Amino acid sequence: MLKRIGLLSLILLAVFNSSNAQVRNTDTLTNQPLNSAANILAGNSSQGIRLGAYAQIDYNQPLNSDTYEVGKLDVHRLVLFLGYSFSDRVQFVTEVEFEHVSEVFVEQAFLNYQISDGFNLRAGLMLIPMGIINEYHEPTTFNGVERPNLEGQIVPTTWRELGVGFSGNFPDMSLKYQVYAVNGFNGFDGTGKFRGKDAFRKGRQKGAESYMSSPNLSTKVDFYGIQGLKLGLSGYFGKSQSTLFDGLLKNDSEANAIADSSRVNISMVGLDARYQNRGFTARGMLVNAKVGNTDKYNGLTGADLGSRLFGYYVEAGYDVLRLLHLNTSQKLNVFARYEQYNTHAGVAGDLTKNLAYDRTDITLGAGFMVAPGAVLKADYQIFKNEALGSQTQKQLNFGVGIWF
Repeated sequence: MLKRIGLLSLILLAVFNSSNAQVRNTDTLTNQPLNSAANILAGNSSQGIRLGAYAQIDYNQPLNSDTYEVGKLDVHRLVLFLGYSFSDRVQFVTEVEFEHVSEVFVEQAFLNYQISDGFNLRAGLMLIPMGIINEYHEPTTFNGVERPNLEGQIVPTTWRELGVGFSGNFPDMSLKYQVYAVNGFNGFDGTGKFRGKDAFRKGRQKGAESYMSSPNLSTKVDFYGIQGLKLGLSGYFGKSQSTLFDGLLKNDSEANAIADSSRVNISMVGLDARYQNRGFTARGMLVNAKVGNTDKYNGLTGADLGSRLFGYYVEAGYDVLRLLHLNTSQKLNVFARYEQYNTHAGVAGDLTKNLAYDRTDITLGAGFMVAPGAVLKADYQIFKNEALGSQTQKQLNFGVGIWF
């Protein structure tokens, strides 16, 4: 523990003494949103070694008119970024995350080799390019204290896996692309990992001694040719992984049939859009996932995984300080978000749809950007589901977010 604290202290000292880093939300030339890895790769620093961080501190208070409810305070995450440029064309990016103070994860760790302007080779632990939040999750880049639940229950943010692939940007066409071969979800390692409530979330391997029984394909194309607008189309295709294939004899038909029952086929497609014009911002996402072989998987594992997952959200906000015509970099963004997501949009076999998994969330709130990279947040949330007799849940949230 003392060694861990000492290492963290040294890293934090290096981060806070790094005065040349220039975090940007948007590339001024291509009109593309930027995240921490993109800032490092874009060279928004004069140093060979580039350091940065973001942090999110939350207070969640459930509200109930009939009973007292205990609130939760949490240093939700503290994330440290480290990048190094070996040359103008070769960079390394890593991201170390401390969740809830005591849990440590590596969220990204990849090597980027720019072969040409539109062709980069990437290899290592990478974020799956699906939706918005999974790639752009720094707390100053999204509204609300908590991330949208759709991008946690269906898109299991933060979703990252080990793999290799290519990315690139074609400014003349206003197109950016990513395509990677990655290891899939751990669906079975002696016990089933998937469930109806949040589908694949428990199956993320996160680069921690990951295994692969078959590769998966992850790809995304973004269009940013209209000022203020960014459109994304993403896809993820393949099979979940199973340890039952380890050492399996190819001619053992009975054992192969059991192993086949321990994995599912996944086809996930997502559409996302972001728009900004002066003080007005809007974003939205839609995701649809078809999951094959769930009847056999549920029969083997006793799970209740759905055969189709579907959801969407829309959000709009406005910086009300613009109405005062103040000459300031501060912002007060008031917003509203509507989410509808169902992890039992379809079921197979004898499984009955669980209507509690058909959920609607409404979030109303504001974020006060006290300085570029520092925000104070507050919002009010309403949670509903379609189960008979279910009660509407309400919650008040406050938070602090930083990114530099």
